[in-house]
Amino acid sequence: MISESGQKTAVILLSGGMDSATVLAIARQQGYQCHALSFRYGQRHQIELSAAQHIAQQFAVKQHQVIDLDLSQLGGSALTDDTIAIPRQETSGIPVTYVPARNTVFLSIALAWAEALNAMDIFIGVNAVDYSGYPDCRPEFIQAFEKTANLATRAGVESRPFSIHTPLIEMSKAEIIQTGIKLGVDFAQTITCYDADAAGLACGYCDACRLRIQGFREAGIADNTRYR
Repeated sequence: MISESGQKTAVILLSGGMDSATVLAIARQQGYQCHALSFRYGQRHQIELSAAQHIAQQFAVKQHQVIDLDLSQLGGSALTDDTIAIPRQETSGIPVTYVPARNTVFLSIALAWAEALNAMDIFIGVNAVDYSGYPDCRPEFIQAFEKTANLATRAGVESRPFSIHTPLIEMSKAEIIQTGIKLGVDFAQTITCYDADAAGLACGYCDACRLRIQGFREAGIADNTRYR
């Protein structure tokens, strides 16, 4: 859809982390009027939502929705179950921080909002290079979901097709950081850590922190993350 201001309209999945902040900046740079979507899904690191709010304000999104969706009732992940420890060392296989079907659920709600807004573009910050091995971050999943979106919605059948944009999917973490810096992302305001405390201080040991630290090192950019 073209907004009253003449801009294209898009829904951006915004967690408050460095990847989603960079995706929002990319969408803005591409000329989209952005509607940001975040989730309070029972995650132990809910402080990320404060970061999402700050980022949404910084990039002057048209609207920022925070949806309450308690996936902790389903269990199965260290991010939603405090009885499952978050690994402090690298593990093999799909880690316990994987939240069952999370991106499928999030994209489904983003799709519903996009259809209601008559917006045919959805942006998500999945990455298949420097990531933790989550199956719902792979290109095959995104392609399959996009096909589903256009089969399962009135807009997809009667209007032009939905597009799921994944601008980071083939970037290294260092490249994501360099891109974000160029587009004005203040990474010090983002929260990536799976075990951040109530003040937003990062643990420095979880998968997300290790990838972030490595990314800044490889990018040759100072890491202003607040670690405890």
